[in-house]
Amino acid sequence: MKKGIHPKYYKEAKVKCACGAEFIVGATVPEIKVEICSQCHPFYTGKEKIVDTAKRVEKFERKRKEAEKARRG
Repeated sequence: MKKGIHPKYYKEAKVKCACGAEFIVGATVPEIKVEICSQCHPFYTGKEKIVDTAKRVEKFERKRKEAEKARRG
């Protein structure tokens, strides 16, 4: 293995989630900020949560309703 080409490895890198959860992992950066983690993700919590910062869901719903109206006449 060549020396000096690998990034520094942090054994105790802190991960901060938007929900407020914090935990420690190994990473090549000292701090990681995420929007969603296992403590707030719907797959793990069983609760529906829509993370839509760009209003994509609302835009899709509006287009779908317009397409329904056009099909019906």
